[in-house]
Amino acid sequence: MRSAPADALSTRIADRADAVRSRIAAACARAGRSPDAVTLVAVTKTFPLPVVEAAVAAGLRDFGENRVQELAAKAEALPGEHAGGGVRWHLIGHLQRNKAKEALRHADAFHALDSLRLAETLERRAAQAGRVLPCLVQVNVSGEGTKEGVDPEEAHALLGVVASFAHLRIDGLMTMAAPAATEAELETVVRPQFRQLRRLAETAPGGALPVVSMGMSGDYEVAVEEGATHVRLGSALFGPRS
Repeated sequence: MRSAPADALSTRIADRADAVRSRIAAACARAGRSPDAVTLVAVTKTFPLPVVEAAVAAGLRDFGENRVQELAAKAEALPGEHAGGGVRWHLIGHLQRNKAKEALRHADAFHALDSLRLAETLERRAAQAGRVLPCLVQVNVSGEGTKEGVDPEEAHALLGVVASFAHLRIDGLMTMAAPAATEAELETVVRPQFRQLRRLAETAPGGALPVVSMGMSGDYEVAVEEGATHVRLGSALFGPRS
């Protein structure tokens, strides 16, 4: 039997998720898109396992983690799809090559492929594990030195090389836009960056890529208007991190 606090937390998360989905639906309507085309990834980094369990009870199924160690701890308790579980774990943070084997054990998808060397390591580890890892190439559309990702001008070249890897499936692109302090900056700074990522996905060598992962709690509506298929939200669902 679930405790009253756990039920209350699940209800609170469900209410927030409903509010987010309503805003996604409105953004889709403005862009002439179907809300069914947008996957909500709940970013649970730093939140403890009971919060994830409450989110599952609230109907969420896709979860994002930044660090392999935290992903592993949570996925041991709540296995992902590739391990026969009922949730889907997205590893969305920068991955060191020496942690590739552990990432392959637990991640259902990897959103932050940012170099050929990492791709080669993941390909080797995925072959050893006997699986194909769905990946997104991370692109640094903002040009910020603090962000990971390949330069936009280099994205297609990397895609062209890793397309031949047998154990990596390149589904699309991921980015994080520059932070916006005002509504005006959402339009003048963030929107063009999201539009650039979508165009890179549409013009990828070998054909348009289906997945465009962009948009977080402060800018996801603009991302959806610009073609995001996956939005990654933490505070909008769970409140501020302590």
